[in-house]
Amino acid sequence: MTEPLPDLLIEPVVRAALAEDLGRAGDVTAMACIDADARLSVAFVARKPGVAAGLACARLALVALDPEARFETLVADGAPLAAGSVLARAQGNARAILSAERTGLNLLGRLCGVATLTRSYVDAVEGTGARIVDTRKTTPGLRHLEKYAVRCGGGVNHRFGLDDAILIKDNHIAACGGVAEAVRRARAFAGHLMKVEVEVDGLDQLEDALRHGPDVVMLDNFSLEDLRTAVAAAKGRAVLEASGGVNLESVRAIAETGVDVISVGALTHSAAALDIGLDAV
Repeated sequence: MTEPLPDLLIEPVVRAALAEDLGRAGDVTAMACIDADARLSVAFVARKPGVAAGLACARLALVALDPEARFETLVADGAPLAAGSVLARAQGNARAILSAERTGLNLLGRLCGVATLTRSYVDAVEGTGARIVDTRKTTPGLRHLEKYAVRCGGGVNHRFGLDDAILIKDNHIAACGGVAEAVRRARAFAGHLMKVEVEVDGLDQLEDALRHGPDVVMLDNFSLEDLRTAVAAAKGRAVLEASGGVNLESVRAIAETGVDVISVGALTHSAAALDIGLDAV
């Protein structure tokens, strides 16, 4: 299973989401209808099949409003879920549980959705040796959680942000004067621990890039034939990443060309939230 994120990294997101929901006066419905000392027991239930991710978000949302609440996790992040699976049970102050409900479910459903879609891509390329990776097309403020959910689904993280790897895209190339010059400059700039990746949009740019020793070459929107040609031409001199227009119908054929990595923006920008409900028990 995926190594869980520390609560320290999750709490600020959860507290910001709670503050947004509670607004200026708190949960007026709960205060109007429920006794201050009422207790409630609930279960978090998957309405559809999927993959678990982000249970800590639900737990932290609840304990932020009721530090004495009990939260029992029944499945680990990364575990497969059937429709009707109970992910967790909780007991605590009724007002707190109902006030934290939407924040906890929003985050939990979002992350389970990312993990579920990722698992679909990972399963689609099983046995090819290609790895499915994410991109920076994430929800602002949720990147570390969404990339964690990708790992829960069996995917691999691409760079986290602009500061942890050099990735030369087409606009960098245009501004700098060519693929070869861009890679040469990047190599001169990079420290010994920093990877250099360059995007190419055709086979004519591939050899120019490879001559200057990038660690990774991104093959952007290549046809299947051109991907196979690129794999043969590179001869292992760089990791090859296929990118652009990847979907569940095309990903297997892309993987079978021999590329090492397939980046899929849809993992985080188009994943539908998994339907998870909170049921009183």
